[in-house]
Amino acid sequence: MAISFDLFGTLVAVDRPADPAAAVATELRDRGVAVPDDWPDAYTEVHVDAPDGAEVPLPAHVSAALRSRGVDAPANAARRAVVSAFDPEVRTRAGAVSALEAAAERGPVGLLSNCAVPELVARTLIRSDLDRDAFDAQVTSVACGWRKPSPQAFETLAGNLGVPPAELVHVGDDARTDGGVTGVGGRFVDVNGASLRRVAAAIREDSLSDLASGGSPCP
Repeated sequence: MAISFDLFGTLVAVDRPADPAAAVATELRDRGVAVPDDWPDAYTEVHVDAPDGAEVPLPAHVSAALRSRGVDAPANAARRAVVSAFDPEVRTRAGAVSALEAAAERGPVGLLSNCAVPELVARTLIRSDLDRDAFDAQVTSVACGWRKPSPQAFETLAGNLGVPPAELVHVGDDARTDGGVTGVGGRFVDVNGASLRRVAAAIREDSLSDLASGGSPCP
């Protein structure tokens, strides 16, 4: 068995821009990019044709949105603007450290995060109270190309952890995305129904099956 965790909303809380399009626009202007007048519309339109479940990196989306309005962002401006717009204030959730420590006592530990912003997961971990070395594998949608609940996301993590996908127990806060682990035969633990402290206790007491749904009973 390997235990994996979602990041945002599960292990940490972060403050996101109230208006992402406006936040990105501000950062683009600061880098000398002429933001089109209808930027709110351009930002919300689909500009990159991607398969269902695939992740489109936000800088690629922003660059394509600008090009759709005849604007070329110089050099790496779109990426730098996106990274700066989503630079996080981070709060580690109660019980997160304990849950990671307990998981590490049982076997491989993974991190699987939906995140279209480059560098955001790394910056978040650095600013949290979490031990980055506690994770045997870290997979983000922007890196692997697939968003949860796509099977490919969980399969990538399982492969990096060296276990079959059916041996994954994934802890998260969103049944629509994190619950996708059940589609590959794994188990899902919803932190909305069980606090991280309770998850930690269940791991140490070998009773994680009591909290998990889907797949086979946790060993």
